[in-house]
Amino acid sequence: MKYVETESFTKSFFLFFISIGTLLAVIFYLNYQKELQSFDEKLLYKMHLCSYSLDCKEYKIDFEDKKSKTPYQLNKNENKIWSFYPVDKVSDFYLKLSLSKESYHKQIHYLHKELLTEGLVAMFITLMLSILFSFYALHPLRNALLLTREVIKDILHDFNTPIATMRLNLSLLKREVGVNSKIERIERSIENILWLEENLKNYLQSEHLEKEQFFLLLLIEERVHMIEQNYPNLTYEIKIDEHIVLKTFKKDFVRIVDNIIINASKYNKPHGTVLVSYNIQEHSLSIKDTGKGIKNPKKIFKRFYKEHERGLGIGLHIVKKLTDILGIKIEVQTVLGEGTEVILYLKNISSDKGG
Repeated sequence: MKYVETESFTKSFFLFFISIGTLLAVIFYLNYQKELQSFDEKLLYKMHLCSYSLDCKEYKIDFEDKKSKTPYQLNKNENKIWSFYPVDKVSDFYLKLSLSKESYHKQIHYLHKELLTEGLVAMFITLMLSILFSFYALHPLRNALLLTREVIKDILHDFNTPIATMRLNLSLLKREVGVNSKIERIERSIENILWLEENLKNYLQSEHLEKEQFFLLLLIEERVHMIEQNYPNLTYEIKIDEHIVLKTFKKDFVRIVDNIIINASKYNKPHGTVLVSYNIQEHSLSIKDTGKGIKNPKKIFKRFYKEHERGLGIGLHIVKKLTDILGIKIEVQTVLGEGTEVILYLKNISSDKGG
């Protein structure tokens, strides 16, 4: 089950289970109060019968002054339950029949046990129904995701022919007219299309190869060198110790780094800076830019969310997906108009061994 499906299933399950569970709790509470009231009425009736014969060992018998007392009424406090009854030829006193709270609770124990059993059975049935309902609600979403995947696959397949034609004709054009700034811009645009295509492929795939061990500095230098050619007006700085070694799925890690550095470049200010640094104490990799900043940093990892016209809005979603898989904690710090810093905590994938 994919992340979006898991999230949808969880929300549907809790919504249904909590709603029905709350309704059942209210119903069982009202039913309990009704059963308790019925029990108290029966108890009062038994006391009333006992007041005639006094042949009832479970009740304590006493007499009290009639002052401020009401007969034929069940009274309760923390210690006992009692009721008063008039006595023939006695005008100043009431007969008092009382039952200890302990005896009272023993008598209603069956009521608690019965309602608890019924409540557990009802909750179990609600749990099963919630799971079935959640799976049923998930079906349309799965169909929509499957349709989306098929459409994207078709689009990617159709991309190949025109992109290959553009690259071939651009190569022929370079031979005829030589290299100039317009041709370089076209080349960079084609590279951006290929990068978007690679992102879409990565979105569709969930395959991972064996973990690799590699030097962080060499990898960052390689990726920055490739990206900076498309952004000649920016300055790139790398501050990473040459001995830092990571062990993880290299292809996925490259995808994470590429997406973040490209975003830092794409949304930077003219003649801005991109700084890639590593904090040895925190085992953290920082990618900091001097760009526009992010308005809603809490939303940037949601699929298709974007704050600019450019892009598809899936790059950072893929980043979050891959960091979760690799066990990397990601943190975003941003100030509008000043820039953004993305921090990757690499403690789980850092290695002390080189080679």
